[in-house]
Amino acid sequence: MTIRLSRIQLALFFILLCPVNIIGLWWAVGSPLVMDPNSICRKAKRLAGKQAELCQTQPEIVSEVAKGARLGVRECQYQFRYRRWNCTSHNKYFGKILQQDIRETAFVYAITAAGVTHAVTQACSMGDLLQCGCEATRNRAPPRPPSSSTSSSTSSSSLSSSSSSGEGVKWEWGGCGDDVEFGYEKSKQFMDAKRRRGKSDIRTLIDLHNNEAGRLAVKLYMRTECKCHGLSGSCTLRTCWKKMPHFREVGDRLLERFNGASKVMGGNDGKTLIPVGQNIKPPDKQDLIYSDESPDFCLANRKTGSLGTRGRMCNSTAMDISGCDLLCCERGYREETVVFEENCLCRFHWCCVVQCKKCLVRKELSLCH
Repeated sequence: MTIRLSRIQLALFFILLCPVNIIGLWWAVGSPLVMDPNSICRKAKRLAGKQAELCQTQPEIVSEVAKGARLGVRECQYQFRYRRWNCTSHNKYFGKILQQDIRETAFVYAITAAGVTHAVTQACSMGDLLQCGCEATRNRAPPRPPSSSTSSSTSSSSLSSSSSSGEGVKWEWGGCGDDVEFGYEKSKQFMDAKRRRGKSDIRTLIDLHNNEAGRLAVKLYMRTECKCHGLSGSCTLRTCWKKMPHFREVGDRLLERFNGASKVMGGNDGKTLIPVGQNIKPPDKQDLIYSDESPDFCLANRKTGSLGTRGRMCNSTAMDISGCDLLCCERGYREETVVFEENCLCRFHWCCVVQCKKCLVRKELSLCH
């Protein structure tokens, strides 16, 4: 399904591009308004250097960046669907969340940077951008066989060169590999815009670190796909290429990093971050980091950006974070019955019609007090 962004979505994205204004970026991708496209770059007063140049000369790349931001929004809402804070972005409370250096903010920055990397790279492979295409495979060693018994030590700097395994299967790079380096660089260029130095230096370091963690969740987990070629189903030649991980995998991986995020504080020099607590190893580049503890998100609080959990659906039999005890903050829950229509008893009729009946479905819901 193709996502069509309105003109105002791109306009607001240009204007609110800096990391400090990721709030505006997330709001922009959901805006239904319309604006004259000629005024997009004219209104982008905060852009400078290569960002302003891209605004003028390569707006199609910025369109993919905005799609990547929307991809990040959807994945965040999926990963947090059973949590007290469920990544709701279309409300006035969301900005308050992103003004705090908490775990949730770390995840938002990471998943957005990952989404931009993924969307731009995907557009390259699909031929939607003139500035990039399939991954260049020159100067790369041929792909390794799936097991050590068939591995080869032969290396090559040519796309057409190949290595052969002990079973006589030849290997070579081919197909259309994903050019993740291009997507990585464009994400870095847009998400890591320089901010004014001063009191926000530590905040800047945290945001930039989490941006990089998001990009690496895509870049470092490329997978190799291969296709066999040969007569009568044989595999005398295997052509391989690199593909990005599915974005759901990226979200799952970043959620694990969220659960194990490291609390940090600024060093005395104002340029470094150190872990809080004794005997805690410094976070690596793939870890998410934060400096403030999260609110409990149990009750609505405009100051902290919490919407509370009143009225949220919960699972009355679950013992995990989706269970009513945890999600409802021990306030209890009520049972409600809803009735709705859905298609049922569908049958295929030649040719080519599917006919369904309408059935009434009754469902029991548990809602937090």
